[in-house]
Amino acid sequence: MSQSAVPSRQSAVPVPAAGSGGTRKPRVAVVFGGRSGEHTISCATAAGVLSAIDRDRFDVVPVGITPAGQWVLVDDDPGALALSDDRPPVQITAEGLGRGELTVRPGGGPGAALILSATSGPAALGEVDVVLPLLHGPYGEDGTLQGMLEMLSIPYVGCGVLASAAGMDKQVTKVLLNAAGIPTAPHVVVTPRRWVGDRELILDACESLDYPLFVKPARAGSSLGITKVERREDLQGAIEVARRVDPKVLVESGVLGREIEVAVLGGRDGGAPRVAEPGEIVMDAAHGAGEFYDYQTKYLAHDAVQMVCPARITPAERELIMATASAAFDALGGEGLMRVDFFLTPRGEAVVNEVNTMPGFTPFSMYPYMWRVSGMGYTELVTELIDLALERPRDVNR
Repeated sequence: MSQSAVPSRQSAVPVPAAGSGGTRKPRVAVVFGGRSGEHTISCATAAGVLSAIDRDRFDVVPVGITPAGQWVLVDDDPGALALSDDRPPVQITAEGLGRGELTVRPGGGPGAALILSATSGPAALGEVDVVLPLLHGPYGEDGTLQGMLEMLSIPYVGCGVLASAAGMDKQVTKVLLNAAGIPTAPHVVVTPRRWVGDRELILDACESLDYPLFVKPARAGSSLGITKVERREDLQGAIEVARRVDPKVLVESGVLGREIEVAVLGGRDGGAPRVAEPGEIVMDAAHGAGEFYDYQTKYLAHDAVQMVCPARITPAERELIMATASAAFDALGGEGLMRVDFFLTPRGEAVVNEVNTMPGFTPFSMYPYMWRVSGMGYTELVTELIDLALERPRDVNR
C-alpha cells in the first residue's frame, strides 16, 4: 500500500459528525507527547505515523499532551514533530505547537465515541472513534492512559491495562516471563526503601551478578538513565543516575550475546500472534556508537547503527527466537503490538532483555522496519493496528 501524500502544514479542522447526513470515515485521535522523559521521542514517533497513516481510510486529529498534562489540538504537520540533531528537542506546549486546550468526554455509553471539545476555535471537534496512543514511558505506555480509555469505553490501539503496566515495569516483566519459562538476565531490584535502609546489602547483592553490570530505571524506555558499570566503585553513582529517572532501579548481569529484536502483531479473529522476521542491532564504534545501544546511538548517531533484517542467524535460532517472542506476548497478555528484545548467547540461548508495548515508529525504528522486510509496509501496518483496535471487543467483564 502506498504512502498517502500529506500537506506540509494541514490545520486540524472538524469533520462531519456521525448522523450529519454523509458517510464518515473512522476518525482517529493520534495522541503523543506526554509527561514522561520520552516526550520528544513520542513526538518523533507521531511524525512518522502522521506521515504514513492512510488518509483515504481515516480522518485524523493530532492531539498533543504537554509535559504538564494538558491535552491540546496540534497542527497536522509531521515536519514540526520530527527528531533532529540540529534543533532543540520538540516539546508540545499550549502556546507553541498546541492550538488550544481540549476537554475529553465520552460519547454517552458503552462503545460510544470519544468527544473532543476545544476551549478556543471550534466549540466541538466532534466524535473520535479510536485513539492511537503514541506515548512512550510513564503516563501513557504504562497502563494509565489505557485505564482512562477503558473507563470511557473508547477503542484504542495496543496493549491493555495489565500488559501495558507489566511491560513498563522491567521487574514485573521478568517475573511474568520467568513464570512462563522464558529466561531473562539475573538482576537485583533497588527500591527506594531498600536503598535508604540497606544500601550496603544491595551493593553486596550486586556482587553476585556478572560484570559488566547494567543499571537501569525499572520503568522507563529509550535507554534513558542506563549506565554500564565495570567495577563496584562506580555502582552507587550509576544507581543514583537511574533513580533520577525512576526511584525503582534494576541492576542486571551483563549478558554476552547478539542483540536481536522481534516485532509481534496481534492475531486476527482470536488467532495466534504474528511475528515478523527478527532483526539485529549492529553497532559501529567508528561512526559514533556508544558502548551499548544508548539514547545517542539509538536516535541521533544514525551512521553508527546498522539494522540487519532478516538477522543473520541459523534456522534453529530463528525458530527459537520467533517462538519465544510469541510466548512472551501471550505471557504478558499482549494485544495489538509489542517488540521483544533478546540477547542471543553463543550457546544459542534466547534471553529476553526487555519488551516494549509501544515501540518507536520513527523512520529509524526497528518495529516498522522488521514488518516492512516481512512484507507489510508502514502505512499498511498502521492501518492494521487501527483495524485491530476497532474490531477488539470491549466489555467490562473482558
